[in-house]
Amino acid sequence: MSKATLTFIGAGNMASSILGGLIAKGYPANNITASDPYQESLDKLAAAHGISITQDNAAAVSKADVVVLAVKPQVLKQVCEDLQPHLSHQPLIISIAAGIDITSMDKWLGNKLAIVRCMPNTPALVQTGASGLFANSQTTAEQKANADEILRSVGIVQWLESESLIDPVTAVSGSGPAYYFLMMEAMIDAGVAQGLTRTAATELTLQTALGAAKLALDSDVDVSELRRRVTSPNGTTEQAILSFEASDLRGTVSKAMQACTDRSIAMAKELG
Repeated sequence: MSKATLTFIGAGNMASSILGGLIAKGYPANNITASDPYQESLDKLAAAHGISITQDNAAAVSKADVVVLAVKPQVLKQVCEDLQPHLSHQPLIISIAAGIDITSMDKWLGNKLAIVRCMPNTPALVQTGASGLFANSQTTAEQKANADEILRSVGIVQWLESESLIDPVTAVSGSGPAYYFLMMEAMIDAGVAQGLTRTAATELTLQTALGAAKLALDSDVDVSELRRRVTSPNGTTEQAILSFEASDLRGTVSKAMQACTDRSIAMAKELG
């Protein structure tokens, strides 16, 4: 894919993280262009990565092999309709806009293009992202491989069998970092309430979260078994787990994630 030309429409954090990940893995910066109405954002990207920049979306996509739509969902329709006359060369379109389905994008783009819809997450900013991808029927095997390489530059990739699965991916990984941040907040506050300094409680909590995730990733057993291994009968951990279970932590998580999925579905109807 190293010869493919990439254009990012939008120069925000997610675009910056993806193109930065690509360049860090050896992708040639001179094959990447970013377009955005905010010159300051473009200047930062050019200074950091040496890519080409422009405020002209039409010029940016005119010779691109791959166009990454990295704009807010609320403006995606207008962006797509404005790009439509400039896509006759049929580039691969990758959208990372939440809540907008492929049917809507296909209508706005108007050229029966290859479209990959992607749900990334914010840890892509530190190359530890998790993305769910779905490709429409116009997408070739080579184009799917290109999309895979682009998103894999900032984390793991899971290809989905149906577009509807983007909604639960949103609930699991797209919005998931916020759930862990909330848990971290609660643990830090509890540690402070029990006498730790906020600095100590914060450092211990964050390192514990990192260590637990790494242990789970490196282990050959599932997370339920890892939990059992650190939960000794009649021990301290068991008391905490029993308290969580008595408070229906699993039910609370399930209810919250269903609310997230429902909102993802609703956004598609509102914005599509």
